[in-house]
Amino acid sequence: MSVHQSEDNRKVTTHRLVEMKQRGEKVSMLTAYDYSMAKVIDEAGMDVILVGDSASNVMAGNVTTLPMTLDQMIYHGTSVVKAVKRSLVVVDMPFGTYQGDAKVALASAVRIMKETGADCLKLEGGSEIRESLKRILSAGIPIMGHLGLTPQSINKFGTYTVRAKEEAEANKLIEDAHFLEEIGCFAIVLEKIPAKLAARVASELTIPIIGIGAGGGVDGQVLVMHDMLGINQGFSPRFLRKYANLHEEITKAVKNYIKDVKTSDFPNEKEQY
Repeated sequence: MSVHQSEDNRKVTTHRLVEMKQRGEKVSMLTAYDYSMAKVIDEAGMDVILVGDSASNVMAGNVTTLPMTLDQMIYHGTSVVKAVKRSLVVVDMPFGTYQGDAKVALASAVRIMKETGADCLKLEGGSEIRESLKRILSAGIPIMGHLGLTPQSINKFGTYTVRAKEEAEANKLIEDAHFLEEIGCFAIVLEKIPAKLAARVASELTIPIIGIGAGGGVDGQVLVMHDMLGINQGFSPRFLRKYANLHEEITKAVKNYIKDVKTSDFPNEKEQY
């Protein structure tokens, strides 16, 4: 085994992500919410697995991410961590667990870390959640920031359109990105913003910038697993590349199973005791 392969098999840490940026290696990141899929993704060589509050949409069928509870995120986080050996595991802090009260934020963060065994947390927002960020970071808990389109604030935005197209909002995003780095976040996700703006942020900061709908000038990419595998058929934004059509494959398999059961073709003699 070569040195490079040996290094690739080491556990990914927050420090390794910074090293990857320094040497120009892109960071791969994908969501997972359960043991079986997390095991497949981890063994495939993924750098970062995000236990996203997008579970609210793709696992629970909610329209927004807001209904996700702390207990639900801990359940998904625990399931994923059990499967993972190499990937860095990031868990989203759900809506209402860190905005407004720094003491509640720390208590929520500690619960997630203790009960899931995750490596770090992700929080949406910039300077407006300053006190919560400081309190969590002071406890030694690594934080990945999230700016741009922040789904937990969807009721404020009123739309999932591209963010920071106007100068004032773009300047605020740049300021918040620098703030997150200065306060101690180890990486930032930029969601659905102009590619030039994302590239500028990535060039100005020393921490990794992970994009979703933020162009190719950043340090890595993240997608929702159900979207890139073609399980979720009703979501096709410009930034999404579908690497499979599992909706079609699964439908075909299920229909064949139904047919074989109905016609008594399954189980055959070799498939019974």
